[in-house]
Amino acid sequence: MRIGIDLGGTKIEGIALSDQGQELWRERIATPQGDYQGILQGIAGLVQRAEANLTLTGSVGVGIPGVLSPQTGRVKNANTQCLNGQALDQDLSQLLNREVRLANDANCFAVSEAVDGAGQGKSMVFGVILGTGCGAGIALNERPLQGANGLSGEWGHNPLPWMTRQEYPGPQCFCGRHGCIETFVSGTGFSRQYSRLTSHNLPGDQIIHRMRQGEPAAGSVFELYCDQLSRALAHVVNLLDPEIIVLGGGMSNVHELYPELNRRLAADVLGRECVTPVVANGHGDSSGVRGAAWLWGR
Repeated sequence: MRIGIDLGGTKIEGIALSDQGQELWRERIATPQGDYQGILQGIAGLVQRAEANLTLTGSVGVGIPGVLSPQTGRVKNANTQCLNGQALDQDLSQLLNREVRLANDANCFAVSEAVDGAGQGKSMVFGVILGTGCGAGIALNERPLQGANGLSGEWGHNPLPWMTRQEYPGPQCFCGRHGCIETFVSGTGFSRQYSRLTSHNLPGDQIIHRMRQGEPAAGSVFELYCDQLSRALAHVVNLLDPEIIVLGGGMSNVHELYPELNRRLAADVLGRECVTPVVANGHGDSSGVRGAAWLWGR
């Protein structure tokens, strides 16, 4: 049995999968705010309840909103700030009396889609999460590619490629720099660009509704968004040349994205040839927690 934990800013979700990927159990709890010990106990409680309900013992994988530093063995870059500087995997291992594997939540998404989702059968999957922020993960042969610094997949904190004069230098990002990909192609960035054009603050789903109703401003912002996302993904193809790109997060539910991106991508790639498809995820909101479970492989 594989137990996966998705540690988010507002909720902690646990799932138990059979060795064949069948969901056996699932539970969500609220994330204790600013309370590291409370988070440890919450995760341990989920694992213990899963095993008690199923009368089975499982491996444990955890997806986190940050990375485990290969240099210090401690969490860094987590927006759940009480995790930073903590040896989370070791502390959980002591509580649960077994080894625990950790990975960035976007890497868990990529692993999930590589094992039994939209990227099944592909050796390299680039998984993109387009939500409030934007992140990415890389699965290589169904395993997360972590990198020497634990930063593999931090695509959103590189500058938007081939900025136009109107785009430069770009909005300020929470990381302290300007013009990060995240500030353009996240759901927040999409809404910001609509507000900049119209002076109206609307969530992404309402902008998409207006676009579908034929509103010129919404259509113009969506056109720009597709162009920016295509440029950002072309950089990935030029660097990694993945076999497939899988989108997740709220913006991935916009079905009009896929024909646009697949039509545009080749023009932005070196040599103007690209057979890498951009597709929607296969597991929706469940993908991250399933990927945490699959950190132990099939």
